[in-house]
Amino acid sequence: MNGNLQTVIELVEGIKAGNTGPAELAVCPPAVYLMKVGGMLADTDIALGSQNVCDQEAGAYTGEISAAMLLECGCRYAIVGHSERRSLYLESDQLVAARFAMAQSAGLTPILCIGETLEERAQEVTEKVVARQIDAVIDRCGIEAIGKSVLAYEPVWAIGTGKVATPEQAQAVHAFIRGKLSQADADLAQRLQILYGGSMNPSNAAELLSQADIDGGLIGGAALKADDFLAIAQSV
Repeated sequence: MNGNLQTVIELVEGIKAGNTGPAELAVCPPAVYLMKVGGMLADTDIALGSQNVCDQEAGAYTGEISAAMLLECGCRYAIVGHSERRSLYLESDQLVAARFAMAQSAGLTPILCIGETLEERAQEVTEKVVARQIDAVIDRCGIEAIGKSVLAYEPVWAIGTGKVATPEQAQAVHAFIRGKLSQADADLAQRLQILYGGSMNPSNAAELLSQADIDGGLIGGAALKADDFLAIAQSV
């Protein structure tokens, strides 16, 4: 929930002007600006995504936004289960799975966010937490659905705090995720995009992205400056 119409326009224009490829880019602005940003990106290869999506198709769900509405705005992606949604608005694994299912059934590609809190890492239950969050989606939608999505591992303790998982810490969890999925479908696990989210910035992006199982980034604060976002894209 950052910026206003003018700063959003300036940010998107800056990204458009500086994007030289070949990294695949997507931007997920606040919902009230989706239509505007979608129009600005219409002549580009930069994809549009939403920060959330309702788990219901339509009806009396005041304040929610349906997958069909997001498609009309030009969205290709929908983030589901971001740690701030899970922690601040108490979205359960089951609700996240329902949002994932609705997005995918409507033709959107879900970006499923998973990750542990600082307390959970201290208790050494990171893998258990991440597995539980993934399994909630698999139980509802099936393993094939995971292959049609994007995963984003974002340790909650590294979001907006300036703390960053070391490349080795991030790689270990990414490898666990890919290994877990390989048990069900090795081909799916290898082709799946798994992003790292958690204070990635221009100074640490290259080292994080050089890890074998980190395929890209889900960028938060650093994405508010076009030059920083583009610098990370160049690291990709």
